[in-house]
Amino acid sequence: MPGMARAPVVPLVESRSGNIWRVRMLGDYVNGFLVRDPDGQVTLIDVGLRRSAPRVLEALGAVGSAPSQVTRIVLTHAHADHAGAAAALSDRTGRDVDVHRADAAYIRAGEAAPVSGVARLLPRRVFSFAAATVGEELVDGQLLDVAGGLRVVHTPGHSPGHISLVHEDSRLLITGDALFNMRGVGWPGKYFCTDFRLTQRTAHVLGELDYDLAAFTHGPELRERPRETIRAFLRRHPSTAVSGGT
Repeated sequence: MPGMARAPVVPLVESRSGNIWRVRMLGDYVNGFLVRDPDGQVTLIDVGLRRSAPRVLEALGAVGSAPSQVTRIVLTHAHADHAGAAAALSDRTGRDVDVHRADAAYIRAGEAAPVSGVARLLPRRVFSFAAATVGEELVDGQLLDVAGGLRVVHTPGHSPGHISLVHEDSRLLITGDALFNMRGVGWPGKYFCTDFRLTQRTAHVLGELDYDLAAFTHGPELRERPRETIRAFLRRHPSTAVSGGT
């Protein structure tokens, strides 16, 4: 696949409160994120497929950090392409996994949040991953003590506990799978959502946030007018209601 030989990390943010990189798990098709505080503490956000653990460790080395410096592992949701390597990296770093409380049971069980439609006919092993110990159960609006503050934005639908994240100091949005950026901004696969209609509704929250850079777990970041681009997409897909977070 194209892009597989490229550098494991893409710099996103360099600020007084910390540095943030996008971690290429599978080219630009599957991404995680690495956040390093000024004191050297590292937070991993989404860790890819089960086989992605070496890629995450390579990314740590590429930015001059070590597994012993990882103090937090955060997942945007309980799907195998985001939580697949969580158990292995939890074992390697000694850190439990933080996830929204509505997805916590799936992480503990090593089972993906429910999918819909024809995706339910796929073998269960397609969606499974190694169970991991959950540390903190996150809630909407929570400010994580990461790089000066990382805000949790509950955007359910893709999974019950799906979250997006905002680094308010640098004005960076991480959409998770609320939106993709594969050949342009778009929706995640309909049948890989627990509730696709809810995904569409809650994604409109992202148009109301303030940010100057938008990063995606599927696709490259948007550096030029990201808020305007996302809002334009959402205007073309209007929603009549936005579900509140918890």
